[in-house]
Amino acid sequence: MNFLEKVKLMKKEEPLMAKKNPEVYWFETSDSVSHRFQFESDGHLSMKVVDDARPVPKKIVESFLNKFFPSGYPYSVNEGYLRYTQFRALQHLSSAALSVLSTQSLLFAAGLRPTPAQATVVSWILKDGMQHMGKLICSNLGARMDSEPKRWRILADVLYDLGTGLELVSPLCPHLFLEMAGLGNFAKGMATVAARATRLPIYSSFAKEGNLSDIFAKGEAISTLFNVAGIGIGIQLASTICSSMEGKLVVGSILSVVHVYSVVEQMRGVPINTLNPQRTALIVANFLKTGKVPSPPDLRYQEDLMFPERPIQDAGNVKVGRALHKTVKPSQLQKLKEVFVEEKFLLSHGKSWTDMVLEHDATGEDALRGWLVAAYAKSMTEIYNDHDDIILQDAYDKMNDVFNPFLSQVQAKGWYTDRFLDGTGTRFAW
Repeated sequence: MNFLEKVKLMKKEEPLMAKKNPEVYWFETSDSVSHRFQFESDGHLSMKVVDDARPVPKKIVESFLNKFFPSGYPYSVNEGYLRYTQFRALQHLSSAALSVLSTQSLLFAAGLRPTPAQATVVSWILKDGMQHMGKLICSNLGARMDSEPKRWRILADVLYDLGTGLELVSPLCPHLFLEMAGLGNFAKGMATVAARATRLPIYSSFAKEGNLSDIFAKGEAISTLFNVAGIGIGIQLASTICSSMEGKLVVGSILSVVHVYSVVEQMRGVPINTLNPQRTALIVANFLKTGKVPSPPDLRYQEDLMFPERPIQDAGNVKVGRALHKTVKPSQLQKLKEVFVEEKFLLSHGKSWTDMVLEHDATGEDALRGWLVAAYAKSMTEIYNDHDDIILQDAYDKMNDVFNPFLSQVQAKGWYTDRFLDGTGTRFAW
């Protein structure tokens, strides 16, 4: 066999060898950086960074999302998370800047002349020192915060701004320094505890794939980032515009308005899926009007954040939580027990509203049943002139006819019906 024949034979064998030993490689992406892994012919694993052709602005945005948003965003969170995060950032920015200005004013009132940096350090000391007092005062309000976390989150920031306002104006009355400083930090201490107590139910409302810890961690990262930025802005303001008392009052008022507005907008975007009196009433009212049950994201904009205890007329004007002996007359108790034999609620119709009293182990399903009965009874009262007992029995029968498909809709929309959060409402047991 001559040389040319050997070359031809080698060329024929090359494709066969390639088929026997194909290249094995794959790509892995971590933190937006892609790597190409490949097994070499000698069995070793090689790795090479794949060229990233993304524009620089896109790299920055995606890097920010990886650091400060939950993994898999936006598909790993419920609707409204972006709006909540945007206003949370603005809230912390304004709050931190306002804290620096208020602390500087407080120290001026004490006769000191601190630099902005010194005011920043002291603000953290004063804030941490009041947390213990706030915990003691707020320790018996946890059930109310579970029922209305949005309302208490807003009240927490109003308390914080009230305390900050007292500190800001303290140089105007230095002889009352101890009183104003004490009240201001007392209010801020309560605000801190209330804000922390409502944080978990708010974060839980966004968890979609069992990723509560990830959402919590990224939310705290956002808070820290904009707190630091706000402190920097506060230092600059304290050295320039707010070096005078007039400047502090003007800028402080603006920052306070921005702060509270940001919290209100945050809470409007939170889709909480637990049942409390207001959300239960809104679900029933929407069902009676349209025949459909709204989802938590649909219902969030209908909630009254500041006065959630107001009865809703379309849902029967129901009030829940009053003591049984205050709502039901002894002569009516036996009749109500006969109507609601197997139920864990009692209804007592009054002139302006209907009282609903729950048994100690009543769930969200029991509350929904009671609200439907109250709503049907109210609509029947406006049409018929029958006796209250007859109307109540007819309303109860109508509720039983529609409840199973109604409950299926409620659960399909994502509402949690195993518990009913009525705050510190009074319950009874036979």
